[in-house]
Amino acid sequence: MSNMSQDDVTTGLRTVQQGLEALREEHSTISNTLETSVKGVKDDEAPLPKQKLTQINDNLDKLLCGVDETSMMLMVFQLTQGMDAQHQKYQAQRRRLCQENAWLRDELSSTQIKLQASEQMVAQLEEENKHLKYMASIKQFDDGAQADTKTVVDSGPQPVTSETLQELGFGPEDEEDLNTTQFAQPTPAHSMAASAAVGYEIPARLRTLHNLVIQYASQGRYEVAVPLCKQALEDLEKTSGHDHPDVATMLNILALVYRDQNKYKEAANLLNEALSIREKCLGESHPAVAATLNNLAVLFGKRGKFKDAEPLCKRALEIREKVFGDDHPDVAKQLNNLALLCQNQGKYEEVEKYYKRALEIYESKLGPDDLNVAKTKNNLSSAYLKQGKYKEAEDLYKQILTRAHEKEYGQVSGDNKTIWQIAEDREENKHKGEGATANEQAGWAKAAKVDNPTVTTTLKNLGALYRRQGKYEAAETLEDVALRAKKQFAESRKMDRSGMY
Repeated sequence: MSNMSQDDVTTGLRTVQQGLEALREEHSTISNTLETSVKGVKDDEAPLPKQKLTQINDNLDKLLCGVDETSMMLMVFQLTQGMDAQHQKYQAQRRRLCQENAWLRDELSSTQIKLQASEQMVAQLEEENKHLKYMASIKQFDDGAQADTKTVVDSGPQPVTSETLQELGFGPEDEEDLNTTQFAQPTPAHSMAASAAVGYEIPARLRTLHNLVIQYASQGRYEVAVPLCKQALEDLEKTSGHDHPDVATMLNILALVYRDQNKYKEAANLLNEALSIREKCLGESHPAVAATLNNLAVLFGKRGKFKDAEPLCKRALEIREKVFGDDHPDVAKQLNNLALLCQNQGKYEEVEKYYKRALEIYESKLGPDDLNVAKTKNNLSSAYLKQGKYKEAEDLYKQILTRAHEKEYGQVSGDNKTIWQIAEDREENKHKGEGATANEQAGWAKAAKVDNPTVTTTLKNLGALYRRQGKYEAAETLEDVALRAKKQFAESRKMDRSGMY
């Protein structure tokens, strides 16, 4: 019975109803017949037909009741069927609503994730905006320092700065390095002079003209420097002949002037010509030949031809090793240039080898406090950053800052912290809402007084690394100190020039 379907039950009820209707009609006919037969008969006569009539009428009443109940059951069953259908409809609607609700929850969750990502992006962009404003303020002081260099011709060697993490540590007393800025800026006078005449003494008869050309070129007055240089070349070739070291020196100077004007093809031709003259006059293993090879490699590097520049740089290195020995500081300088060329080609194994060797030479020959040690560590840190070795880069930056601090203020201690330690303390305590302590303020002032471009560069680089790691408080601390140092340096130069003390 429990396995009967709704249609079977409905059919069964209708069959029962029809059977009861048929019985009712049959009993009604029999009842009418019996009533007709006993009509007019006395009560004591024909007792059997009257009993039958009575029984038939009782059965007829029961049949009528059964028909009514069957009809009622059929109506109830049909109503139940309707209610079941409605229930199934509601169940389907409920399932659909549950599915829609689940979809809306997923959409809400996805939207919340996107919102969080957008908020993080906004926060990051705000931090980057702060960093860009900071870099713009740093650039302002850099521009001021460059302007001073142009105005004061005989101001002596000046440190080379860079707006990137790839600052190379070459002093201006030697030839060109690969880490000058990519923007068109005049080569400083001291750098151009050293680049053109390294390893060769300029005779007195040429020195005045030589210095005058360099002065105009370093000031960006190429319209004067180029004709003057060409005239000097013409005069030299008339008096000394084309194959003379003085001609090679002037060709070097003119090549650097052309390079500053982005005339790379002309500059390369002149450097190749100067190289040929020096090899012929001075020998293939002369330091001046190595300097010209290095300048040519630098020129190729600036044009992005790192593969062509590498063999030139290696040959310059071989000459210096042969002339000065394997552990001479000039060899270390050449190793720095060679490392940067390899770095731009992704040869990081060679890069680390060259930088580490240069670092060993500087530390053993010039001492751990020499400026070139810090510069080379900065270079090696940039190579580590390129490879994603952030921990190694961070350690080197901290070594530079710690060494500079100890050189100025003595052994590091709880009361004599380096600026990077103060920055990390502030990062750790930033959620406590505490202001800078007197000790921290003193540490900032100390760090800002370190008049060292390499230290300032290291502060900026470590600050950028902190930003990459999400340590914004520490980054801002270092950037603030670097900015103070830049301001202090610019103000001191301004005071020196105006005679105020």
